[in-house]
Amino acid sequence: MLLAVPCGFAQTSAPKQEFRGAWIATVSNLDWPNTRGASPAVQQASLARLLDDLQAAGINAVMFQVRSEADAMYASSLEPWSRYLTGTQGQAPSPLWDPLAFAISEAHQRGMELHAWFNPFRTQSGSRSFTSPEHVAAEHPEWELQVGSARLLNPGIPAVRSYIIDVVADIVARYDIDGIHYDDYFYPYPPNEIGLEDDATFRQHNPQNLSSRADWRRSNINQFVKGVYERVKAIKPWVKVGASPFGIWRSGTPAGIVGLSSYDVIYADAVNWMEQGWVDYLAPQLYWAFGGGQDYETLALWWRDQRNDRHVYPGVIFKSSYNTSELPRQVSLNRSVDGIDGTIFFRADNLQTNTLGFAQHLREEWHPNLALTPSMPWLNMAEPETPTALTATQSGNEVTLSWFAEAGWGADPSRFAIYRTQSATPPNPDALVADAANLVAITWETTFTDQPPAGTGPYHYVLTSVSANSVESRPSDAVTVEGRAVATEASELPAAVTIAQNYPNPFNPVTEIEYTLPASQVVELVVSDVLGRRVATLTRGMQPAGVHRVTWAGADSRGSAVASGTYIYTLRTQDQQVSRTMVLLK
Repeated sequence: MLLAVPCGFAQTSAPKQEFRGAWIATVSNLDWPNTRGASPAVQQASLARLLDDLQAAGINAVMFQVRSEADAMYASSLEPWSRYLTGTQGQAPSPLWDPLAFAISEAHQRGMELHAWFNPFRTQSGSRSFTSPEHVAAEHPEWELQVGSARLLNPGIPAVRSYIIDVVADIVARYDIDGIHYDDYFYPYPPNEIGLEDDATFRQHNPQNLSSRADWRRSNINQFVKGVYERVKAIKPWVKVGASPFGIWRSGTPAGIVGLSSYDVIYADAVNWMEQGWVDYLAPQLYWAFGGGQDYETLALWWRDQRNDRHVYPGVIFKSSYNTSELPRQVSLNRSVDGIDGTIFFRADNLQTNTLGFAQHLREEWHPNLALTPSMPWLNMAEPETPTALTATQSGNEVTLSWFAEAGWGADPSRFAIYRTQSATPPNPDALVADAANLVAITWETTFTDQPPAGTGPYHYVLTSVSANSVESRPSDAVTVEGRAVATEASELPAAVTIAQNYPNPFNPVTEIEYTLPASQVVELVVSDVLGRRVATLTRGMQPAGVHRVTWAGADSRGSAVASGTYIYTLRTQDQQVSRTMVLLK
């Protein structure tokens, strides 16, 4: 049965749990990096700005592409550095830094999950002249298939599947990712549809003696999908596993749908993956409008019906042929249907550039409040411990909250949800956290600086711990600060954004950093190591014009002392970034 989807899309409220994802494509530099071979500082700044824009649009999860052609957008001993980062495959960035580690830290600072997105089998997306001698296709040419102009690792070879699963396992083991995500490049698409190119593999690696070559190919992909899921869960059971298959399973299913059959052409049986529980979520690529032989509504409801109680987050695309109401209608349908728990947008650049005016609609209409990602009932549903010792310190326009996470509760890695309301009397904490409109921040750290709007009456804050599966703890006790009738004003305004050399430098154990702002604006002051990995966030949020001073006691975001060495402190605003180095000596 088809649903009536409203043409209007104004929303008075939004769900407290909803998957609001965006793909960040690094292949061919589609979304990031903007320029191959640019300095790490430039690439880091552009990625931070992209994440800022996604945060402003209400995105709470990013699919960050770390492997596009058997390469690495991260430090790997298994595969060569991506040419899309440095310009030459196998060439490390200089100075050395790790984009995945940086992206995880930056996403978490903005309350977003990061899912490491990899292309499973493709070995090239262009000319062969770039291939590094450390590339798997150079080291194992017998593993590679060429089908027309397409080159890929042969899914029918068990060692190939094991190798790719090892690459995934390495990422899971070494990085604080929230999910693993892979796309639809299995056997190649037309015009490079596979024929008899894998005939020798079919005869050599067919332990079930399947007579149908198509069934054998689907079995190869099924074994890969099953192997990824089991390996990830064996290492970190809380890490989510998702896939984004082509949006049509088989032409003619459901009735009225026509198009390429992923089941028969690229040999992807995504329905079976959900039936077997080999994925936690599926993001079918529904890159079509309402109506016609690829009707969005028909496909979305059909995928919902195949979910086997797993999650479905349809993937939607920004097409030049779409009118301005198309994407709002699709998001409206997704939100209105039980069993569809979110949406993933392709691509991040379209949100950053406000294509079709859609990012503005998200900010103003669809995402008026923050949202946690949806809990998955088949994963760990235990509540984390309630954070304790919540305190609030008020200074001018700012309220700084800090709290304590009891040792041992973090076996299921968590973040924190911060709720705020304004009322004459202290609220009931349970009622406060029940209303998504009160959710003002999601953070992976144990401190947060807020700048509540001016107004009469006190503000009240309550905090919950949130597990990796978005299960919240019991709320903390409330803390209260006085409200402001008007904004605090500065008498003399600096002329520019500046940041001074920290003093003392070198230092042990405490140093002070001073910076100036010519106007009220959103700023972030972070400390990173020389590899670009975030160590601590010293301040973040809207700040008034004037001179600001922050101290750092040589501790990371969890309060643990850091080692002696050189550190970089960076002040970021919407329009610029300034950095200096400092030295901690012990």
